[in-house]
Amino acid sequence: MISDLELTLGAQAGDVAALGVLLARHQGGMRAVALSLLGYGPDVDDVVQDAAVVALRRIGDVRDPAAAGAWLRMIVRNACRTRLRSVREVWPVDEAALPSADATPEQVMERHAMRDWIWRAIEELSPPTRMAVMLRHFSNGVTSYEHIAAACGVPVGTVRSRLSQGRAKMAEALLATAATAHGDAAALAAASRREALATLEAAEKGEFARVLAERWSPDVTLLGGPGPIGGRDLLLRGMECDLEAGVRQHLAHVVAGRDIVIWEMDISNPAHDPDHCPPAVTWLMSLHRGRVHSLRLYHPHAPAYVSTVTQA
Repeated sequence: MISDLELTLGAQAGDVAALGVLLARHQGGMRAVALSLLGYGPDVDDVVQDAAVVALRRIGDVRDPAAAGAWLRMIVRNACRTRLRSVREVWPVDEAALPSADATPEQVMERHAMRDWIWRAIEELSPPTRMAVMLRHFSNGVTSYEHIAAACGVPVGTVRSRLSQGRAKMAEALLATAATAHGDAAALAAASRREALATLEAAEKGEFARVLAERWSPDVTLLGGPGPIGGRDLLLRGMECDLEAGVRQHLAHVVAGRDIVIWEMDISNPAHDPDHCPPAVTWLMSLHRGRVHSLRLYHPHAPAYVSTVTQA
């Protein structure tokens, strides 16, 4: 039987099959840890699945490849403690080399060859499931079940179901795509970041209409609640109203896939009206043939807030 040492070294070198075997071998031990701390219930499966996704991103951080089992169980243990404290989920791993406190999940992925396999696996998921997974594991401010549900306009139970399905399918997809070519996830994110900055710059110059015409779908839809609330004209009026009021958006974070893109923005309000808008907004975009086909705006720090775009 192949040892944990060999499997871990293989996974760190980019062998996704080795990582799959390693996770399968220690799934029982990971689940036992979760059961001992959380008791029986749906949180056990959530924690184990979350830990598997963390392992996909951070296998390169294991300092002792022969002790990968202990490392995986430690991820589960810390995840359970975090859940029990009911604070925003973070993933500290004792006795392992950790990235800097300022590192984003995308930066962590870029540190080893697994990143493109991970993104290829995510791209195999259905769009609704993919959106939930991208928000949960790669966004900065929309990570809780409640925030994801509000952002996507679905019940919390639906989010839980989509994440469960997504995590289960990711391992299968990773194995299925191990031998195929993978796109460069870092390059995709960098291109989306440039697009976001160019969009904001153009909007501030009064050229948002040009951006919509050149880079967005002619029948782009603005989503709100369970369905569409408007199109290009409403988007343009909303942006113009915010800019005229002195509101400015500043790009904070980008998560980019093949046809789902997430832009997280910080918002600054004018001095005379400091509460005009909440402090942040997340753009959830679906693309068709490279153009934005639908947009949903979500304010993570003000769930009851209705944006100026939806009021216009």
